[in-house]
Amino acid sequence: MKHLLIFAIAASLSFTASAAEKETSARAAEAISAKSATVDAKTHEGVWKPIAAVLGGAKLPPAAVKAITLKITGSNYVVTVEGEKEPDKGTCTIDTSTTPKRMTIKSTDGPNRGQTFLAIYEMKNADSLRVCYDLSGTDFPKEFKAPQGTHLYLVGYRRQKE
Repeated sequence: MKHLLIFAIAASLSFTASAAEKETSARAAEAISAKSATVDAKTHEGVWKPIAAVLGGAKLPPAAVKAITLKITGSNYVVTVEGEKEPDKGTCTIDTSTTPKRMTIKSTDGPNRGQTFLAIYEMKNADSLRVCYDLSGTDFPKEFKAPQGTHLYLVGYRRQKE
C-alpha cells in the first residue's frame, strides 16, 4: 500500500514538476518510506506470548508454548523460556519492502549465540503477530507454513500488557 501511495505521488508530480522539483519530490518520498518503516518497526515493540506454534510439522504442546516470552525493544529482542538458565538475546532487523515482510534475527547472547535466523512476518492487527522462522538460517521462508521434514518454525503471538 505504501509503495502504491509513493508511486501515485511520484507519478502525479512528474507530469507537472520541473527537474529540480522532481528531485525534491523523490527525497520526500524516500523520507516518507523511511518514516513508514520506522512506524512499522515500532508496532513490533512490546511483550509477546505465543498462542500456538508448529516446528517442522509438529505442533508444540501447550505447556511449551506457554513457557515462552518474547520482548522486543527497538531493534533488540530477548526470548525467555521458563526453566532455562539464560535468555536468548540479540538483534532483529526488519525489511518492510518485501512481501511478505522479513526479519533477520541475530543472536548475541544465550543458547543461540552467533546464530542467524531468517523469518517472514505479518501483523494482522496491533496485538497479533505471526512469524515463520527458518531455524537453519539458510533462506527466508516463502509462506507461513512449517511442514514436516523442514527446519521451519511457525508461531502466532499475542501482545501482552506490560
